[in-house]
Amino acid sequence: MTDSMQKKPLKKGSLVFVDRENYLKSIEALASDDNLPNYVFEGPGEILAVKDEYAQVRWRRPVPDVWFKLDQLKEYIQ
Repeated sequence: MTDSMQKKPLKKGSLVFVDRENYLKSIEALASDDNLPNYVFEGPGEILAVKDEYAQVRWRRPVPDVWFKLDQLKEYIQ
């Protein structure tokens, strides 16, 4: 990606995964279980809603939806 191209904003319906490095450095990681399952880092999860700087993500598994900060998410490219 070149510097002149803007990063595409994440929005409802975007497929994402959690950026391990950004998550582990976050305050949310300190307040949560540090052994997140690998599927959150591998993706894809789908953004169901965006509120302020957080996104609600649904995984393709029988697990609850989870809220992550948008800066902890990256677009999933197949």
